[in-house]
Amino acid sequence: MIDDIRICEGISDLSDSYNGFLIDQWGTLHDGEKPYAAAIEALEDLKKRGKQIILISNSGKRAEPNHKRLIEMGFPKGLFDHVVTSAETTWQNLQNRSEGLFKGLGDTCFLMNRDGETSVTDGIDGLNVTDNMEEANFILLTGSDIPNKSMGDYYLSLLKVGAKRQLKMICANPEKTVTIKGKAYLGSGEIARRYEEIGGVVTYIGKPFPLIFQYAMSLFRDVLPSQVVVIGDSLPNDMRGAKYLDMDCALIAGGIHHGSFSKVQSRADIQKMLAILGKNYGVYPNYFVPRFHWGKALPDRKNRRKRTK
Repeated sequence: MIDDIRICEGISDLSDSYNGFLIDQWGTLHDGEKPYAAAIEALEDLKKRGKQIILISNSGKRAEPNHKRLIEMGFPKGLFDHVVTSAETTWQNLQNRSEGLFKGLGDTCFLMNRDGETSVTDGIDGLNVTDNMEEANFILLTGSDIPNKSMGDYYLSLLKVGAKRQLKMICANPEKTVTIKGKAYLGSGEIARRYEEIGGVVTYIGKPFPLIFQYAMSLFRDVLPSQVVVIGDSLPNDMRGAKYLDMDCALIAGGIHHGSFSKVQSRADIQKMLAILGKNYGVYPNYFVPRFHWGKALPDRKNRRKRTK
């Protein structure tokens, strides 16, 4: 398994093998405030080669607010074809609550969000939002408002009411932790887990679960899944999600796993750490890239994966 992972210098090592690039945002392209060094240049090089680029995120905000924020960060317009978020995927599916995972939800939801964010429910005909759990048909969780609201006094008291009423929860942001000004807090994914713990039923929309990847794939133009590579910094989210759909994936060493790779000095060190992390998370990437930059193609290409164009 480890011997099959190709260690790359940069994104240039992948550019000839794929037509579509499905790329994580936070931890891969930026740190939440500014782009990583050379990330913009790497995206520009991909676009010059005619590649289709879709950004994917477990954000509780829809695509347009995310797109706007990326522009404000300094990412030029036109660098990516689409932005896909868990909230956008949820919004698209809430339009029709008579099919698939959203079948039978009902028309009234109790919205749990962060900072009053309501874009995931805005503009949906026939959907009502209530602040009374006793009136709700289902719970819609888009973000954690911890530390402003406590897990015990606020969330658990509400979740107990929902569980007692057997309300289904849609979790539109599966992240279990959220980092705010350098501090880690419990995320909406952890709130959903607590709901399951007390007997609630949860449907997760976002990485690593298939629906967000399927929605993203539907936006590529004339590109097969075998021609797409998923690039991200998280084994449990980005890499596992890709593997669920049998897609190739590249792990970026920054972001979530930065600490694990911060002291590696050789290929042997990288392989050893990939073996440890892969065993811990139960998933291995096809490629390892130290950071999202163009780099130079490595001279040893004997392990390059052949793709159908």
